[in-house]
Amino acid sequence: MRKLVGKRASQLARTKLQHQTGSHSLRWKKVDDTWLCALHGRILSLRQDSEHLHYHATYPSHSLQPPTPPSSAPNSTAGPVPEEDDTEALVHHYLNLGPNLTELYEQWSNADANFKKKAARFAGVRVLRQDAWEALVGFICSSNNNIIRISQMMDKLCAHYGPLIGYIGSVPYYDMPQPSVLADPKVESHLRQLGFGYRAKYLYQTAILVSQEHESWLDNLRNPESPVLGQKPFPAGEMQPQGREGYRAAHERLLTLQGVGPKVADCVCLMGLGWGEAVPVDTHVWQIAQRDYKFGKGKNSSLTKATYDAVGDRFRSLWGKEAGWAHSILFAADLRVFSERLSTKTEVTKIKDEEADRRHEMDTQIITKQTIKREFEESDSKLDPSSEITTTSRVKRRRKW
Repeated sequence: MRKLVGKRASQLARTKLQHQTGSHSLRWKKVDDTWLCALHGRILSLRQDSEHLHYHATYPSHSLQPPTPPSSAPNSTAGPVPEEDDTEALVHHYLNLGPNLTELYEQWSNADANFKKKAARFAGVRVLRQDAWEALVGFICSSNNNIIRISQMMDKLCAHYGPLIGYIGSVPYYDMPQPSVLADPKVESHLRQLGFGYRAKYLYQTAILVSQEHESWLDNLRNPESPVLGQKPFPAGEMQPQGREGYRAAHERLLTLQGVGPKVADCVCLMGLGWGEAVPVDTHVWQIAQRDYKFGKGKNSSLTKATYDAVGDRFRSLWGKEAGWAHSILFAADLRVFSERLSTKTEVTKIKDEEADRRHEMDTQIITKQTIKREFEESDSKLDPSSEITTTSRVKRRRKW
């Protein structure tokens, strides 16, 4: 493996690589101490020690060896091996190593006492420069979903429709399928069979629209200051309270796609198109805004279109054109705290249940079917009409002797 050198690489080595690859890019797999993913026509391997980040690229000609028994891999093929190995440039680009994270943390901390208090415990979070198409597909799959299922969906999508790059050991690695591949009429029904549910329709219809517009359509919505790999950056215009003009235009265009609401559009803008001022607001971020930034008073006590925009504008006024990055750090830090609290509550619940058993309480489970009104999120306006939530309530009755 080769290693990255320089100030940015040293800064990254002092953080946890899982913060980079495990936050919003869900195709990475960890094998022992190495992270692997099929990316840009190669299998990229990353490993970290206390001083350096090590990387290695495995191209198809070196890894396409059929396993035993033979695989039923798709017919799609990987692209040609580049004449010059650009893997180091890819790693710098993908991990977004250009910005000085220490300076950004200082800037955000000076502007916001709450950020200074919370973020110090969760250092090293970077917003990856994902390909726009992968980000769009991933966040469509994220609608009303959890990380494990999203990862499984992305794996299935690549395994059934993406090009096979090769094998590491006996494990196959597939790259992302292009929009034109998913625009086939048979795709929607097949994705439903694979467990994608109503998202199958969204993915298929979005693939059609992106293919019809031309597959570079998404990249044309990018922030010119954060171009695709190998292109030179250009100024993106003046920052406004609602974000730069290019960001607002990209957000509106994304809303025309199936399965894309305001939050998904902001996620794609931030993590796939390089618009740092995009602030995705879900119910968890809304809770942070209520608790730490005094939102939700009076009539604006729920997450609506108006409060969604107000939260984004407030965070942009605090943190500037990288507000989405700062927001992601607070989001990650708060999730960590929530996870610790959740484990504590689980233990307390277990103890109470054991005490209840000793008192010979009898549980009667009553299933009630309710349609729950969702707060404003990315899926509100485009949620599958047949979907509803089934909740289970448990009623305890003391046995009469």
